[in-house]
Amino acid sequence: MATISSLALAYNPLNREEYLAKIKEAEAYYKEKCEKVAGIKIYKTVPEVEGLLLLKIRPDRNDRELADPNWPGAAFGTELRGDSYIESFLGYEHSSSPDGSPVTPTHRGYINTDKRPGGLPGYRWVEFPDPKDGQRYRYTGSDKVIGKKDPNAYNVQLELKKNPNYNMNVYRWSLDKVPSPSKTPPRYAVTFEDHVIPEERALWVASSTVKVLDLKTNEVLGEMTRYAMSYIHAPRNSMPWLNHSICPLTNGGPSVSTRQFVDQILIPRREE
Repeated sequence: MATISSLALAYNPLNREEYLAKIKEAEAYYKEKCEKVAGIKIYKTVPEVEGLLLLKIRPDRNDRELADPNWPGAAFGTELRGDSYIESFLGYEHSSSPDGSPVTPTHRGYINTDKRPGGLPGYRWVEFPDPKDGQRYRYTGSDKVIGKKDPNAYNVQLELKKNPNYNMNVYRWSLDKVPSPSKTPPRYAVTFEDHVIPEERALWVASSTVKVLDLKTNEVLGEMTRYAMSYIHAPRNSMPWLNHSICPLTNGGPSVSTRQFVDQILIPRREE
């Protein structure tokens, strides 16, 4: 079993000999955790889910946190944050294959808010209890008019010649936030626990667990435990937690890995 030596307590990353010794120790620890602890476990799936509760969202982060060995969110350093984290659960998934092969459980695509033929829908809504006021809000998304196209633009004039009723509006997708219309929280919830374990962080190794919950039955429907390891120990102007190895490896986008884990368990309802 890999052990944490006294090297973890006193260490100069600018000393190459010490750095290589630290990397060797970190790699052994990381490898063991990847083999024995990290992974995805799905205990039960639920079809036709319209919405869910996010008990937490990934908070915004800055460059200083990305260079901090003890930053709580390090294992998911590349994931979307704040409102973008919420949007990831509402977005459509599109194939990233050059030949347009459909999205499958073993070949995931990318997620954005464009509604296009062949895209798989996300959730209709998500809710989040805002810690600032204690109110539970429901988030949805829609395209809103933000301006008008230039009627003198060449491409616009071409479209107008083909179709006098050509839509001149410019749209942008944005979140809609209202107090939840339900007195009771949604049945299904997503949460995460970031682990700040001194022995791990001394090796620039971080871990975190995402859980999908059934609040009605108090069941854990699935969990994903991730480990991350950075080889950058003297950050200076670099950001170690954007340049790290992770396990388990997933075949989707690193910025939406929580969404693409959750939707394997709480399967979004297809549009009619």
